[in-house]
Amino acid sequence: MNKILVIGCMITFSLQVNAQNDTTARNLNEVIIQENRIQIPFSKQSRNISVVDRQQIETSPARSLQEVLSFVPGVDVRQRGVSGVQADIGIRGGSFEQTLMLLNGIKLSDPQTGHHMMNIPIPLVNIDRIEVLKGPASRIFGQNAYTGAVNVITSLSDTRSLRLQGYGGDFGMKGINLAGSLPAGKYKQNLAISYDESNGHQYNSDYQVSNIFYEGGLDLNANNAIRGMIAYTDRTFGANGFYTSAFPDQWESIQTTLGALSHTFNDQSFSINTRLYGRRNVDEYRLRRNEPSFYQNNHTSDVFALETNGSYKSKLGVTGFGLELRKEQIESNNLGNHERSLTGIFLEQLVNLGEKTDVRAGVYSNYYSEYGWKHFPGLEVGFQASKALRLYSGIGSSFRIPTYTDLFYVGPTNIGNPELQPEEARSFEFGGKWTHASWRGELVYFNRYSESVIEWTRTSSELPWQPQNFNEVAFNGVEASAYYRVNPNSKTVQVKELMFSYNFIDANFTSQPGLESRYALTALRNQLIGGVLVGLGEKVEWNTKIRYVERISLDPYFLLDMRVDYNRLGKLGCFAEASNITNTDYIELVRFKCREDGLGQV
Repeated sequence: MNKILVIGCMITFSLQVNAQNDTTARNLNEVIIQENRIQIPFSKQSRNISVVDRQQIETSPARSLQEVLSFVPGVDVRQRGVSGVQADIGIRGGSFEQTLMLLNGIKLSDPQTGHHMMNIPIPLVNIDRIEVLKGPASRIFGQNAYTGAVNVITSLSDTRSLRLQGYGGDFGMKGINLAGSLPAGKYKQNLAISYDESNGHQYNSDYQVSNIFYEGGLDLNANNAIRGMIAYTDRTFGANGFYTSAFPDQWESIQTTLGALSHTFNDQSFSINTRLYGRRNVDEYRLRRNEPSFYQNNHTSDVFALETNGSYKSKLGVTGFGLELRKEQIESNNLGNHERSLTGIFLEQLVNLGEKTDVRAGVYSNYYSEYGWKHFPGLEVGFQASKALRLYSGIGSSFRIPTYTDLFYVGPTNIGNPELQPEEARSFEFGGKWTHASWRGELVYFNRYSESVIEWTRTSSELPWQPQNFNEVAFNGVEASAYYRVNPNSKTVQVKELMFSYNFIDANFTSQPGLESRYALTALRNQLIGGVLVGLGEKVEWNTKIRYVERISLDPYFLLDMRVDYNRLGKLGCFAEASNITNTDYIELVRFKCREDGLGQV
């Protein structure tokens, strides 16, 4: 992919009853990670988790959630187009189908294809923080959390506010969004509307993206609360090179609607949350933009779910439990009309063994209408070696069911495989977290092994791609990170934030010679991310981000991005940002062939 230099500016107006504060000054160690049942502070987690808070979101040189995630250690973001038009998210060498996206704990998986996972109908300005859980997450969140999960968190404010943002940049790039909070007594509510468009940085890469997001909540009394959400996104774009290089005039238009209603009961020892939600995705795809009769796909997928999750505190520790009922269906002129149902049961226990050791174990069991019962256990152990150092280790199983595209797609260069079975993996990790004053560091080793990974393959360039359950895949990796933050209010030059991370992944694939693989060897091998946020006086912030990326069997590349904010927390502010300042050309996807002596690029 060839990324072109992009420069944008924006004016921000903020009108609030109270002066705006930098809410990101809170201590990250005290942040409660929003899992569905047992919720633990960040500092007590026995897993590798990254949290992106409000300050990082606002100061990153990014126009979308996808671009923000590209600065998270261990997360692989492969963008089609810019500004989050469409992107695939992978964690620890996993594919875009193996990462689960959530919005306030609500699963956003699409039964048609994982390419729609990031069609999140919420403007960036409304996101409070992002929690990235790396490693097997099926025991926590259920199906499709194969290599990890990304949970986007919003919050309801009790302060009235109105925020208007606008920006413009190269290639006709422009956008505007309006976000407001208008509490009425005990009822809190947020509304956000955004629109982004561009003429495109290359032929047939124009886009228009619209988002509408509304959420409201009411505390009925000290123990009971209700919360509702409705959101809609419309993405229409030229899809040059998105799915095949043979047809540069591809075009797609996608509309996603999400609605949810939940009730929470909470007292000192018992809590339970029940929510009902539905998601609809309408997808129109053309192989030739102005010739729909040549080749056109129309898909409408629906997901309906009811979930109940709770926890109970006793002398034995904390017991978590949950039940989910889920139905997925699709109507498609290409994939056909299908539906499937799921029943899932969660059970886990957290036990403290003395003052320094804790054990958390559980199992997720589900029944899919096509595949019957499957069970996925997991366990984590944490040891607080000192006030500053925490050691942890964990094992777990995870799985993903095939999408309808995997199973039934019929096209000029791709065909599905209705004989596919769910892919399953066993994972292990061991790590340590260190925290002292304004510094935080982490080092973790991880391993994932599978004998049934779903991979698109073919034996000859004359044949179409078709997914198969790959014979054997093993991933080993190491992640190291260091982070520093202070929140000064200084008139001098001062480093406010400093971060550095390095990820290494080694992948071993076993398959038959002569077999070409589409996605397997495009995973990250080396990833280095660095950043420094400098305060220049009281009102200017200058953020510099660097990324060095090397994929398996692909050439490495280096990216440099910058953003300067003036008066970010004031009533009137502005910013300027530049992406890919080095104007680097790089490739994120290529296919490979298995040979007798190993794997080679085609």
